[in-house]
Amino acid sequence: MKRNFIIRNIIISVLVVAIVVGVSIYFIYNNGRKYEVEEISTYNYFVLTKENLSGVIDRSGNTIIDAEFDNVVIPNPEKALYVCYEGENTKILNERKEEILTNYQNVEPIQLQNITSDLMYEKSVLKYEQDGKFGLVDFEGKRITKPIYEEIVGLPYKEGELLVKQDGKFGVINIKGNKLVNIEYDKISVDGYYTAENSYKFAGYIVSNTTNEGYRYGYINYDGKLLLDPEYNELSRVIGIVDDENAYILCAKNGQYGIMKNGEELIPNEYQSIEYDESNRVFTIEKSKKFGIANLDGKVIVPTEYNQIDITGVYLYAQNSQGVTVYNSDGSQANIDTNIAILNTSNEKYKIRIDNSNGTKYGVINKDGEQVIEEKYNYIEYLFDNYFIASNDQSKLGVIDDDDNVKIELNNDALQKIEGTNVIQASTTGDSVTKLYSKDMTELCQMTNANVEVKDNYIKISNELDTRYFDKDGKELKNTEVFSNNTLFAKKEGDKWGFANKNGNTVVEAKYDKVTEFNEYGFAGVRLDGKWGVVNSKGEEVLAPTYTLNEEIEPYFIGTYYRVQYGFGEVYYTDANNEQETETTETPEVVTEEIVNTTESE
Repeated sequence: MKRNFIIRNIIISVLVVAIVVGVSIYFIYNNGRKYEVEEISTYNYFVLTKENLSGVIDRSGNTIIDAEFDNVVIPNPEKALYVCYEGENTKILNERKEEILTNYQNVEPIQLQNITSDLMYEKSVLKYEQDGKFGLVDFEGKRITKPIYEEIVGLPYKEGELLVKQDGKFGVINIKGNKLVNIEYDKISVDGYYTAENSYKFAGYIVSNTTNEGYRYGYINYDGKLLLDPEYNELSRVIGIVDDENAYILCAKNGQYGIMKNGEELIPNEYQSIEYDESNRVFTIEKSKKFGIANLDGKVIVPTEYNQIDITGVYLYAQNSQGVTVYNSDGSQANIDTNIAILNTSNEKYKIRIDNSNGTKYGVINKDGEQVIEEKYNYIEYLFDNYFIASNDQSKLGVIDDDDNVKIELNNDALQKIEGTNVIQASTTGDSVTKLYSKDMTELCQMTNANVEVKDNYIKISNELDTRYFDKDGKELKNTEVFSNNTLFAKKEGDKWGFANKNGNTVVEAKYDKVTEFNEYGFAGVRLDGKWGVVNSKGEEVLAPTYTLNEEIEPYFIGTYYRVQYGFGEVYYTDANNEQETETTETPEVVTEEIVNTTESE
């Protein structure tokens, strides 16, 4: 029997973070203790780099600290505290260039682990050293902990929590110095549980100790409760089960796997392998090279007597020497051809039906099993409302409705709903044309060699010649609506660009080949003859076109300096010319999908 698989390649570049005035704080409760983690939304200070030396500028482009240090770290860009490195010496300076926290030795920022951002450090605490041991101090100089730790580092994924070492053992404390995990383990890691709403807040801790037979692993939940002693050869959380309060743990003893739920046995340790299927919320279990199915209550609903079990859509296909038996996800046998697969969609009215009897073809049925669209497409994916993405024999993509009417011609190489919007983006590689469609499949625009950016409240599509804006429903917007807080706006006259006020009156002559809109700091980029300069919000040219920059990326300026991104999201500003490696956090998020149909013998 053949089964069909879909491979999607998602290409995501860095998503711009909109910066607005204000600082917010979110609170975390752990072991009954409350501690706060600052969420920065106001950037007041930035790292300046000149000739491989670093300093600090403010949001107006004024120099606060001259570029005379080997490196500068600003742990919290809202606050005037700068960690300045000079050889083996480190100074903590304020905005008056005064050295602060001088009663502490070797004060350092604490870098966040496994986080890609321009906010790379704990935003309210630092570590200091005394007699070879480390402690915590806040930005105002108040000591949080005594220098009692051999190490203090950020705990991966958990901002506000710190991995500490004492007497050769590891534990976890929070930024208030409160103990979250006892300091008694050889290793501690985060279990990886994540939700979009709460990030890693409800992730627990995998702890381990060394024995004569190697590492043994245990588990502590997000609230600091020890659920499993470190006695397992292998241990991991089943992160596909979205349940903040109940941790399902896959653990092994002597090569035998089982599942524990909050420290209680759910599936005994007697299987050679256990795998979880998110769509049907069942476990595939293996014993003596035979496979079965268990549900989330631990009950075996398909006996472990099959040579192979494949899960495609809503059905479980169990194969042995007598053939293939199809089961529903509750373990009952399904009355369906073994060549048919049914996929649920996010709309209970529709299901995708796949027929593998003569090649692989996709169609649609309704919730009663009645045919809506016959199996004639190479691929179908539910979009929204009554619309579906469909692919033809030439692997071209378009949109059809539930009456099989073509709403967007099947002639695109890529097509998807722009995440967080009701706008469809389609593109073809041959002529490099990108098209945008509204929710009702009306074409909004098309542009060659376009760059599509998704911001907080609008979509921007642009190329070298034009820029257009749409709201999340596809309504076209003027730049005066998009940047309503600005006083000047980009204006094209003929083939040149300048700036006009809200009434459309020209304030800056249209003499540039390309311009950017003014950013939140009141600066816009202007390009002439391949070089970039800067205009301020009064329309004054504060820097004539000077910089030769990466033409694929729209530059971002503060004063006479432009932004460069490097590493894992960290940025600095510079006035060095010919920075061909320049990247900016204004790079858009672009999502494309490549659909590849393959078959695999079962």
